[in-house]
Amino acid sequence: MTKLRKTSKTQLHEETTNVGSGETIVQPEANDNKAKSIKQARKIAREENIIISEEDQKIRKAFVDKDWNEIRIADSWQIFKVMAEFVEGFEKLSRIGPCVSIFGSARTKPDNPYYIMAEEIAAKLVRHGYGVITGGGPGIMEAGNKGAHSEGGKSVGLNIELPFEQFHNIYIDSDKLIDFDYFFVRKVMFIKYAQGFVVMPGGFGTLDELFEAITLIQTKKIGQFPIILVGRAYWQGLLDWIEKVMLTEESNINPEDLKLMNIVDTPSEAVKVIDDFYSKYLLSPNF
Repeated sequence: MTKLRKTSKTQLHEETTNVGSGETIVQPEANDNKAKSIKQARKIAREENIIISEEDQKIRKAFVDKDWNEIRIADSWQIFKVMAEFVEGFEKLSRIGPCVSIFGSARTKPDNPYYIMAEEIAAKLVRHGYGVITGGGPGIMEAGNKGAHSEGGKSVGLNIELPFEQFHNIYIDSDKLIDFDYFFVRKVMFIKYAQGFVVMPGGFGTLDELFEAITLIQTKKIGQFPIILVGRAYWQGLLDWIEKVMLTEESNINPEDLKLMNIVDTPSEAVKVIDDFYSKYLLSPNF
């Protein structure tokens, strides 16, 4: 016979009564063996001879109950770390003048055509009066800083600590290199201090930066600054999917949203989009 008993903690225990002996067997809670802290989780792992990887530790940590002291120490102090990154970014970037952010892969090699194009775009932007902001790392980011540096322009690097791929390149102005721990703070700096966005081929990080800019423009949180996708062969498939699926099939965006992005194939075309955009407002860079 099976019956349900409601405890004082409003949890339901399944009880199975042994008719022959009259004993009641209470099934254990699913979380009875749940570690209460990271220290306890590691102790359990040692006792059971389990090797916990760094990735496993991150996942286990999300399910460990925290007491008030742990919350106060860890989470509260994290607020000050975030604030410190914002303050440093604002102080260093608030007076850099008109700049264009260049996004792209850290894995692109110097002999890749897109690396060469990014370097040329950055150099042209400087000659037209703009500074350049990149993620500060290798690949496309290095190409952007290199092109700006070669023309004596402002070369900004917003570097981030990563377990792979990321180290700052040598073409960043010494007073314009900022190291971040938090992606979201770094993205604020990319957007807040740029008057245009050049998006070279890249991976998930590049897509994240691209759609952050598109979202903020679409929702009118920032002005409709130009977004230029470089490399039709690379980006056209994504644009086709956006138009066919997001717009036509699902109606998740509006037709005018497709106009938020420009797609080009040459450095001259990329810079022309930015120049033409600001010529409508009779604006030009002031340095």
